[in-house]
Amino acid sequence: MPGSPPPLSSLTTLRLGGPARRMADAASEEQLVEGVRAADAGDEPLLLLAGASNVVVADEGFDGTVLRVASRGVERLARSDGRVWLDVAAGEDWDPFVAACVDGGLAGVEALSGIPGSVGATPIQNVGAYGQEVADVVVGVRALDRAAGAIHTLDPEACLFDYRTSVFKRDPGRWVVLRVTFALEPSPLSEPIRYAELAGRLGVELGARAPLADVRAAVLQLRRAKGMVLDPGDPDTVSAGSFFTNPILRERDWPAVVERVRDRLGADVSPPAWPAGERRVKTSAAWLIERAGFHRGYGRPDGIAISSKHTLALTNRGGGTTAELVALAREIAAGVHEAFGVALLPEPVFVGHAW
Repeated sequence: MPGSPPPLSSLTTLRLGGPARRMADAASEEQLVEGVRAADAGDEPLLLLAGASNVVVADEGFDGTVLRVASRGVERLARSDGRVWLDVAAGEDWDPFVAACVDGGLAGVEALSGIPGSVGATPIQNVGAYGQEVADVVVGVRALDRAAGAIHTLDPEACLFDYRTSVFKRDPGRWVVLRVTFALEPSPLSEPIRYAELAGRLGVELGARAPLADVRAAVLQLRRAKGMVLDPGDPDTVSAGSFFTNPILRERDWPAVVERVRDRLGADVSPPAWPAGERRVKTSAAWLIERAGFHRGYGRPDGIAISSKHTLALTNRGGGTTAELVALAREIAAGVHEAFGVALLPEPVFVGHAW
């Protein structure tokens, strides 16, 4: 009917999600705080959306208020140690911010090029790719604590950053990120390259540095080849990015996983493994998914299917539903667990569906 909010499918990168009861925009920090406090005072269910690139919204929609984070602004702060601090509003688009840093000769986020979404979402997920994480450069997060009704600036220690998580994700609904402050290094060269695939594309050794613009270009090339850069002409980009995080297991549980892999695939096969902190091992979700029998393109060609370019992305080919997406995700997770005894955890935020 006239004046009704648009369906949330028009806002999410998955192009999925039913209607909201009400929708409003917050163009400033003050409007964002006011909108959240008003919803809380009225006991109104509230969903915050910005880039909507990491969210799975139910087909039934959201029976509450959707507040769109549209705050803008970047403040540059020079530091005595030579670094440059950039204090950035939560609603700023992430990739244009990265592009501006690269163009301005500021190193620290260049390997995070091409990631959709907003600046405010990056500390929540501790967004990372190609050997960089925002935790490497975040020095402060200004956030509204909905439980206490107060605004705080959390330092990196208080953010409790870990692989694809933070205090903001561990306690969902409590914190509203308002601004993020990054400390970047003035340099024409990147931070040391820590990811083998990126080093190979650049033709440099691991640990070497490369021109910032070259690193950004290489990352964008790699991401496009995997359908991970939004492109209206590429149906593989109609996704929420990587749907599952790479599993992190206790070191003592790893031999059992290796044994199950070899029982299934052969005695000379070993799953990929990387150190992940004290007595922990990280492995590849994509590798496990493929070896459990889920190939690229698996699913319904005109509905929900695994990307034809990247096993970790679940895509909406045009006629899909959220229920279908969740069903395929659960099928994949169950298949990996049955085959290898490893639990896959989803990366997106679910609205109206419980994992």
